[in-house]
Amino acid sequence: MSLYQKINAAQNSKDIEAYLDCLHEDFVFVRHQSGTKVSKSDWTPTLMSMMQSDALSFNNQRCLYENDEIMVEHSFMTFPDGTSEAVLVVNFLQDGKIIRTETGATPIR
Repeated sequence: MSLYQKINAAQNSKDIEAYLDCLHEDFVFVRHQSGTKVSKSDWTPTLMSMMQSDALSFNNQRCLYENDEIMVEHSFMTFPDGTSEAVLVVNFLQDGKIIRTETGATPIR
C-alpha cells in the first residue's frame, strides 16, 4: 500500500493514530497562510480537532504524484469553520513517512 493510500484511508476513517503514524517524528507543517512552521507535537491537537469534526470533508481528493521523496495531492476541502478551499499539498518524504508538508490553498466560497 502506498503512503498516499495509507494516509487517505486514515483520513476517510478519521483514524488519528493511523494518520500520525504516517508522519515522521521530525515532521514539520508549513502554514500557507503565514509561512510559520509547526512541529508534529504542535500540529497534533489541530489535526485531532479537524479530524474529529463531522464538518471536515474532502472532495475530489487525488494523488497527483508520489515517489520515495515526494507526494503531491489536490482536493477540495470544507473545514469545521465552514470555509472551503481548493488545496494543493506537497509532502516531502523520508524513511517512508511524511517529514514536511507545505500547502497552497485558494478559497472557493
